[in-house]
Amino acid sequence: MSATRRCYACGSRETGLVARCSCGEALWLETDADSFDWNDVIDAPGMWRYESLLPVSAPDGLFAAAGGTPLVREPSLDAFAGARVHLKVEGGNPTGSFKDRGSALGLAVLQADGREEPAVDAVGTVSHGNMAISTSAYAAASGLPCVVLVPEDIPESRLETISQFDPTVLRVAGDYGRLYERTLEIGPARDIAFLNSDVPLRVEGQKTTALEICESFAPDAPDAIVVPTSSGGHFSGIWKALRELESAGVLADVPRLYAVQAAASAPIAEAYDRGASEVSRVERGETVAYSIGNPDPPSGTRALAAIEDTDGAAVGLEDPEILEAQRTLASEAGLSVEASSATALAGIRRLVDAGEIDSSDDVVAVTTGTGLTDHLGSGSADLVEIEALEDRLAAFRDD
Repeated sequence: MSATRRCYACGSRETGLVARCSCGEALWLETDADSFDWNDVIDAPGMWRYESLLPVSAPDGLFAAAGGTPLVREPSLDAFAGARVHLKVEGGNPTGSFKDRGSALGLAVLQADGREEPAVDAVGTVSHGNMAISTSAYAAASGLPCVVLVPEDIPESRLETISQFDPTVLRVAGDYGRLYERTLEIGPARDIAFLNSDVPLRVEGQKTTALEICESFAPDAPDAIVVPTSSGGHFSGIWKALRELESAGVLADVPRLYAVQAAASAPIAEAYDRGASEVSRVERGETVAYSIGNPDPPSGTRALAAIEDTDGAAVGLEDPEILEAQRTLASEAGLSVEASSATALAGIRRLVDAGEIDSSDDVVAVTTGTGLTDHLGSGSADLVEIEALEDRLAAFRDD
């Protein structure tokens, strides 16, 4: 099981629990996919059927339930979207979102026998929603302590949902974007593996979304895949999988990748519109798509590279468009999704209108999370200043 990380941009290699290349760009796990064939897929549950493309074998318990979500052809949405719609229903994961793929893979690697990863005694994440829920759940299933760092203004309902898995939850005052990098600096010294949004282990699990999509279409492929995009981690994982399948010779026509964001916080879409090669931070605005309102995505530039490589695009969507798509998914397809997920369907409609997608195209809308998440548990969380975070994490490890 290799722990080697490779930079998509400059090709440099690193080992250990590192997320960033010295050039500043995000790393991902190095995978030798050249000999892969669809016949290599094994009889295993969920995402673990792609064991030959993953760094660890399928664990038992909750881990076995990650991935394997339905891909549904939904003609009832064609008229609304303007193209042939297929829904990748990620709400079918155990905690209701695609985040389970990265949580399951990350924790499986960190606990595997014979791993090259350094030993850790706890896991953590920086999240105000689905990733916090997912990491907490898989940590509970693993018996590992978990710390979740959330923004100071997190809605109480989200705290309640996260807290049901009994992690240590800390509300952090200060620059939430800086918190992402700070945890990756502090974590190794405290034996905490932070499975943040675009770290290599999480991206490696999330790439299985695209493996499932492409296997369902094989030997053909969809014309396009539309992905609600926040940090760029999931989008990067999907791109990584397409690159691997292309190098193996099992994907003749690579689908175009489209990143969809909420216009109120759409740094990737704004960079794409400017023709920029790098993503710059923007001011965060209010949006119903709270989960993807990320003004400073750590893998934003990598997402731009994926868009260019696949001849795709990025769009920012207004709240009325998102809400209309959310209602349509429920009333026409019977699918309840969170507002952030509804951007996939709204994005197809916008991209068809813009001439990016043709009415005859087979387009996969990745609906990243369910709209049926229950709010359970206690919603309390201590508040800590970001400058005092290292001392507070030390206290967490001593508890």
